[in-house]
Amino acid sequence: MKLTFLGTGTSIGVPEMRCHCQTCMSTDPHDKRLRTSALIETDTTKIIIDCGPDFRQQALRADIEQLDAVIVTHEHYDHIGGLDDLRPYCTTTTIPIYAERNVMDHIVQSMPYCFCKDRSPRVPAMELREVVPGMKFTIGDLEILPLRVMHGNLPIVGYRIGGLTYITDMKSMDEETFKLLKGTDTLVVNALHTKEHPTHQNVRQAVLFAQRVGARETYLIHMSHRAGMHAIMNGKFPAHIQFAYDGQEISII
Repeated sequence: MKLTFLGTGTSIGVPEMRCHCQTCMSTDPHDKRLRTSALIETDTTKIIIDCGPDFRQQALRADIEQLDAVIVTHEHYDHIGGLDDLRPYCTTTTIPIYAERNVMDHIVQSMPYCFCKDRSPRVPAMELREVVPGMKFTIGDLEILPLRVMHGNLPIVGYRIGGLTYITDMKSMDEETFKLLKGTDTLVVNALHTKEHPTHQNVRQAVLFAQRVGARETYLIHMSHRAGMHAIMNGKFPAHIQFAYDGQEISII
């Protein structure tokens, strides 16, 4: 199984408009962060986790020819704002969108033209399928376990796919969910910036969480410009923890 980081940035992306900080002005391509999304693929199955407003650009860059499904972590715009751009993948088939019930309702409310009776053939053909934390489901040859995590006071989901645990926008997780992370080989988890935040882990909290999970490798995502520069920050982390970067490909055991 392979994971490609389509985007590793927070809701506004990096560089941030009108900002002239060191990270935003960096010429290092590792510091250019589109909104967070990932491509998971095997020999027969390709899915993406979250479909934000940068999806068109990400799909072109990653040359995504096949797409079997989208799995969604929560309803915020930076995670679903690109669903309309699925149209090229819906010319001959319907794309399943896996999400919690309240997120499905939000998608219908925000994109009613995709679900009305007289739907235009030019809009994306999506089939909404409900996920429930703790209940496994399969897409192709992938078995997926939704995990309950908290985005501040908002319940959202992360996903366990084989040896991969993928979590974004988390502030906390209860002990029962944490037990489901046992045996994680590769951890992907959010690290917003260096200061305390009410709804996201900061970098220090993400590193502590990663050390507690004890995965062989940990990749940090959903980073704002205030998280720091890729090269500088990676030099401060333990060897098995690092900032991910857009376009990075990793193999999952």
